[in-house]
Amino acid sequence: MIQIIASDMDGTLLNDEMVISDYNAKAIKQAQSQGVHFIISTGRAINEIKPLLDKVNISCPMITINGAQMYDENGKLTKTVALTDQLANKICSTLKKSGLYFELVTTTGVYSDNKAKRIANFAELLSRVSPDTPYKLAVTLASARMELMNINYVDDYFTLINDPHMSILKIVAFSQEGPKVLNPLREEISKNPALKVTASSDSNIEINSINAQKGIALQSFADSLNIPLDNVMAIGDNNNDVSMLKVAGISYAMSNGSIEVKRLANRLAKNNTEDGVGKAIEEILQENN
Repeated sequence: MIQIIASDMDGTLLNDEMVISDYNAKAIKQAQSQGVHFIISTGRAINEIKPLLDKVNISCPMITINGAQMYDENGKLTKTVALTDQLANKICSTLKKSGLYFELVTTTGVYSDNKAKRIANFAELLSRVSPDTPYKLAVTLASARMELMNINYVDDYFTLINDPHMSILKIVAFSQEGPKVLNPLREEISKNPALKVTASSDSNIEINSINAQKGIALQSFADSLNIPLDNVMAIGDNNNDVSMLKVAGISYAMSNGSIEVKRLANRLAKNNTEDGVGKAIEEILQENN
């Protein structure tokens, strides 16, 4: 019997409009009404998650930034796993040498050192999610969205890392050329056993502490409720979901997910544009009954 359901957001719970559909929200609430614990598990930070949940009146615990932080259903921080300053400095030096644009996700928000490149990356994401959107329009939309998001701009990442009032939780590097450029960099950084390198799309790599993983956080959540992992369901679409899919007794891959995730998961859900999460939840609830 499934007692916990963990869901990724981008490419999974969110549709092509980057919102939680009414169908998915209804299924989540149905699960919660039947005593099943629902938990978000995402690479996003809490300020990017809460507005989406609030819009559909869902309250639940959250695994954020790939497991670097955890929050309870009231939004109270319960766990933080940060990169050491030494590691953050080393990663930034490596990425600077590569010439790639990257951002720092910290305990005080997301930081960028190049506004134009951030807008270009967000525009590329919009174009990929909505192929019918012309790139110039995507840039305009991205520029408007940037003003609404909690983005901080700095001249020097290294000064930021040395600030004693904040911690670096995740570093994200981007390339529109995708795996061809990112994979060699990923292999190089992954040689450090203190780091975990994942991805939430083909155009990025996400670098966390080895102890900041969705699977570790999900197992911790289940342990806190004395629920065995056999009674846990996880659903995701990309590389940063692998660790939680591995620990869950029942794992769903989205039909729009990566080949790696589809091979790993023991079940297949509909696309994120077809309310795949909601339909998977309904399937599980029927089996529970």
